[in-house]
Parts: sequence; C-alpha cells; structure tokens
Amino acid sequence: METILELKTISEIAKVIPGWKTAHPMVAVIDFSKIDEHLEEGTRLRADFYSLMFKNYCANTLIYGRQSSDFQEGSLICIAPKHVLALDNKIEKKEEMIGWGLFFHPDLLHGTPLGAKMKQYNFFSYQITEALHLSEKEQAVLNQCLTNIKNELEQNIDTHSEGLILSNIELLLNYCLRYYGRQFVTRKKSNLHVLIQVENLLKDYFYDSKGRQIGLPTVKYIADKLCLSPGYLSDLLKKETGLNTQDHIHYYLIEEAKTIISTTDFSVSQVAYTLGFEYPQYFSRLFKLKTGRTPSEFRNIN
Repeated sequence: METILELKTISEIAKVIPGWKTAHPMVAVIDFSKIDEHLEEGTRLRADFYSLMFKNYCANTLIYGRQSSDFQEGSLICIAPKHVLALDNKIEKKEEMIGWGLFFHPDLLHGTPLGAKMKQYNFFSYQITEALHLSEKEQAVLNQCLTNIKNELEQNIDTHSEGLILSNIELLLNYCLRYYGRQFVTRKKSNLHVLIQVENLLKDYFYDSKGRQIGLPTVKYIADKLCLSPGYLSDLLKKETGLNTQDHIHYYLIEEAKTIISTTDFSVSQVAYTLGFEYPQYFSRLFKLKTGRTPSEFRNIN
C-alpha cells in the first residue's frame, strides 16, 4: 500500500529536512542549496499549507497529481493545501539543488485581507505541468520579496511582524499573477492551438448530438480532454479571447439552440433535453440571459 507523508504544520517540514527548525509557526522560507539531505525517490508528500517552490536546476522531476512536472530550470510551482507531491528522481549532488521554497499555513490568513483574496490566485489550482517560467529579471523580483519575508522571520516578533510578512507574501503572489499573464501572452502560438482544440471539441460535442447521451459539457470535461487544469484553461482562454471556458461552452450551446429552434418545431422542453439540460427552466433562463429573449420569443421573430 502506498504511503503518503502528511505534513500538517510548518514545523513538520523537519520530517523531510532533518535538523531544520522553523523561525515562525505559520511561515517558512527554505534555501534548497543549504539542504544537506534530500528526499528519496518516490517519496510522496501531502501538506496542509500553501507551497511555492522555485527551481533553478534540472537534476530531477516532480510528480503532482500523477503527472510529470513542467518544473524545469528557472520555473516556479504553486501548490494549494492537501495536494500530493512526489519526487521522481533522486538528486545525486548537493550543488545541483538550487532554488527556494516559501510555505505558509492557511491559518495565517484567517481574518486578513489576503485571506479574502486567495481565490484570485488561480495558479494554486493549476497542474504542475503548468509551471510559471521566469526570466532572470522576474526571478530577481521574486527573490527580493522572499528576502524581505526571510528578514522579517529573523527579526524579533513585534506588532508589525505579521502585517509585513503578509504584505510581502501578497506582493509575491501579485507578481506571480502578472508573470502568468505574461506567460499566456508569450505562448500565443501554443494558446491559439488550445483555442482551436476547444472550439473543435465543442463543435463536435453539440453537432454530433452528444448532449442527448451524456448531458451538458463541463469545464472539467473540456480541460480533461486537453490535459489541462480547469483553472489554467479558463485563464488562458480569458487572456486570448476575453471569455473563459464556461463562456465558450455557453456560446456554442446557445448557437446550437438557435439552430434547433429555427429549424424544428420542438417545444422548449424538447430543445432543452436535446441539448442535454436536465431542467428546461434552466435552459430558458440561460437562453434569455445570453440573447435577451426567451426561446419562444426568438422563434417568433425568426
């Protein structure tokens, strides 16, 4: 039976880095180059805290959600609590382990403005195959944020400590948002290929009448077909077209609905069931929201 090493608190990082001690119960900054011992191949971890890890070496591969990482030299991964991470290949030389990790517990965020904003940082839901690739300039910016956090952790705790730590974590996360936006733009050719695949999937889905068999397409269905995480796919499409994955699904859904309404004498309920809706009322509400008319009104003017 597979064993997963559980890390419930920041201090339990010592389970995988012997001799390491935390300077703060809720936050840790770790310089990977100063770790004397490394995880054995195949070690699987699940932490109850947020993890951001930057790697500037190519000696090993990480596994996250059973997929090999896009975690190459000069890249950053962001992992939400409760997700499983594994090390695929053992690092043979200490000098190959270059990079850093920032770890912070959700309890640190309770009742804070940053806690209310965490849902904005969609990259914590991305797959590890969707790592953030950083330029040297971008690396320097994040390194400065990390240095600020590390310096605060090394100071005597006072009334300003938590606020300054949170401010620098938020600043680092905001830069990550910016850099992911840049990455979507610079990978425009790849993104265009994804957009074409999304459109083809939706055309095939509706035009082949699959809705009658398996119901409405979901964001997860489309993302799984493209081997992307739902969050990454939606953010990519939003950057390219201004519409997220759900918007694209609704567009093709409504276009197919218009075709059925205009070319058949199906009742509204029959149209809804044909498209895969379980409840006709939901179809009618969505149709009016997207077109400004009810299905019956649309039929009467066409």
